[in-house]
Amino acid sequence: MISSNAKYWIWLTLALGYNTPKVKRIAKLYSDISLFYHGGKKEWRFCGILSDSDIEKLSKATLEEAQKIIDRCNELKYSVLSIDDESYPLCLFNIDAPPAVIYISGTLPDIDNRLSIGVVGTRRATDYGLKNSYKIAYALSKYGVTVVSGGALGVDCASHRGSLASDGVTICVRGCGINCNYLRENEQMRRAITKRGAVISEYPPDETPRNYYFPARNRIISALSDGVLVIEAGAKSGSLITANLALEQGKEVFALLGNNSPQNEGSNGRIKEGSAIPVTDFMDILNAFDNLYATDGEVDFNNISLNDIEAIPVKGKSPFKNKPKKFINIDKPENKIENIVDNSDKEIKHKENLNLNPTAQRIYEYISTEPVHIDKISSDLGLPVFKVLSSITELEMKNLVTALQGRRYILK
Repeated sequence: MISSNAKYWIWLTLALGYNTPKVKRIAKLYSDISLFYHGGKKEWRFCGILSDSDIEKLSKATLEEAQKIIDRCNELKYSVLSIDDESYPLCLFNIDAPPAVIYISGTLPDIDNRLSIGVVGTRRATDYGLKNSYKIAYALSKYGVTVVSGGALGVDCASHRGSLASDGVTICVRGCGINCNYLRENEQMRRAITKRGAVISEYPPDETPRNYYFPARNRIISALSDGVLVIEAGAKSGSLITANLALEQGKEVFALLGNNSPQNEGSNGRIKEGSAIPVTDFMDILNAFDNLYATDGEVDFNNISLNDIEAIPVKGKSPFKNKPKKFINIDKPENKIENIVDNSDKEIKHKENLNLNPTAQRIYEYISTEPVHIDKISSDLGLPVFKVLSSITELEMKNLVTALQGRRYILK
């Protein structure tokens, strides 16, 4: 879907830029932005919002340029949501400088009516930071919480992957165009996000990143979130910008308790000064809110599988040593879910005399030609998740089962 007035708002951003409070003032003054456009210089001068320099920039920008961007979005099957559309998130409109348009790949959830938590932190995350980002996002998603982050290396992608692993909804806010190949390490993750949530940006599809785009992007992360969790932030970390914006917007700010290393100086400092709620697990966040969603059962925070952790790229480390198994290319015919599932005519290996341990044998006899989630295996067989995972690893090594996207498994 592309909003009817999107081309006029895109024209405005091409002239005035992407992060200006003047957009909101114009949106409040004109119920139909096309009237503003067709009013020309006289209208622009007398509206009382624009400088002479702004008017000159508007005169030079053209609707043809805006239409090219819309055509590109149609080609890529992206949605474009403009600030005057009834579906535009109220939480985003309420900030000082809301985006004139949001480019969307996937489906943006009803963010105004869902509890959402932003997760931000260092790109150079330690194992402690990665594990907690992943596990907290996983557990929050089990309670119906939308996880919002920026798709960067380290903490960001750990939180996105944790949400995806629990079949949750997550939003990735990019500091460049959605179609830009910046951070190709996370390309498959971004594609997976579009199946369970949305990848969004205020920048046109092919816009390349610039340093000042990322601090501007942070205001959108905090706006879409009811609370922001900071994980492993140094004293000058950009994550603290998001925390500051969240406080200005009246949001809750949380920080993961860390050791006394410089890596945690910023996040621990927020806890000490009282501007952030200390967090040791996901319940510290849920307890701060009343509008919770029910879950099928209690989440055992200590037994969340961390098999995906090794595939999470971190700044300063090669992301291609261990290629992620969880995000298979579902566009290839052989990897399409219906082709994987439709194997009833194939010969299934004998389920006896395979020299499996008793737990692995039980799991192998349980798994069928229909994909099954690891949580269901654990629940139906009455086994803790860590035992299921170790046995599934044995089955994978013996080439007996296949891991699918979303922590589901199927017989080979």
